[in-house]
Amino acid sequence: MEQRGSMRLDDLMDPLPATVATALLDGEEEQWPARWQALVGVSVELQSLLLTDPGLELVLLTEQIVEQLADGVAASPAHSVELTELTHRVLQTHARACVLAPPDPIRLADWLLRLQLEHPEAPDVSLALYASVLDDEGLAYYRDLAVTRFERLPVIGFGQTGRYDRNRWALLRIMEELAEYTEDVDLQLLVLTRDLSSGWHYLQVATVLQDAGRSAEALEWVERGLRATGGRGAAPRLIDVAIDEYLRMGAPERAIALCHNAFLDHPSLEVYLKLRTLVVHTADWPPLRSALLQHLAADGSPHAVEVYRRVVEVELTRRSSADGELVLDWLEQLRTLQPDAFADYLDHIKLRHIADRQLLDDLTRRGL
Repeated sequence: MEQRGSMRLDDLMDPLPATVATALLDGEEEQWPARWQALVGVSVELQSLLLTDPGLELVLLTEQIVEQLADGVAASPAHSVELTELTHRVLQTHARACVLAPPDPIRLADWLLRLQLEHPEAPDVSLALYASVLDDEGLAYYRDLAVTRFERLPVIGFGQTGRYDRNRWALLRIMEELAEYTEDVDLQLLVLTRDLSSGWHYLQVATVLQDAGRSAEALEWVERGLRATGGRGAAPRLIDVAIDEYLRMGAPERAIALCHNAFLDHPSLEVYLKLRTLVVHTADWPPLRSALLQHLAADGSPHAVEVYRRVVEVELTRRSSADGELVLDWLEQLRTLQPDAFADYLDHIKLRHIADRQLLDDLTRRGL
């Protein structure tokens, strides 16, 4: 029985790849249904061989056909969807064949990498399907080789446009799967830090480190991200990460200092509100708030004045009797800073707070 089975597999080692090659040749579109049925027939035949002829020969045969199909996807754009699905199906057959007749783990690891790197439309490799066959030796080889090649890729710096050629995409896909399968944070970070083209990439790195409990490194990446972004884009989210970490560490004063410095460097309402939340219930808030507004007034730039206006509106909404006069002082200062636009701005304030009789009376009393 075993001899008959082996003879059957020997008889198919050449015809099956030949069938695939013929079916993938350019042909008239009306011939596609027949060609497709031939390709599906090869896939079915391989699955049946799992039951009748498992062995290294079947592993090698399936690898050959996977490579043929992967190349065929790129060469047949009109049928790429069907061929991609079929290639994935045959790769799953290959994984099962390896489980039934384990090949050398180093050779298998090398083939899996070459498949993804040398064939344009290779299917995604699920390492979980090969775990028992690769074992520790094969997986370590796979990891070392993948990391070595990935580390050669240039880092995409802040503000740069990354060139994601086929090789980079393939390596990225390999590393992402490897990081997910091994649950290795360092691998995940290696992937993320190869593209630092925007503040959001810095935020991703800081968040992964935060989730891993690596606070010092997370805070270091927050600082790097804030320097790169210049206080724009992802900066408020980066500050959120730092605030969470400092509070978790029992160091609120460091969170306050970070927000304070960020506001002085690049004033924004978002950072102001973060500072307000951290300090508002302490005796430090009134003098700090005044200092922040004075900083904006001294700046005098259109951006700073706009932030000033938004901060005043926040304080108008949240004012208490204790600081009501102070808010009016700020409005008078805004009139000095923007004499031409102040009348329209004041009308906007009055319209927004039309039900606040006390505010309207106070504005009238001040001649506003």
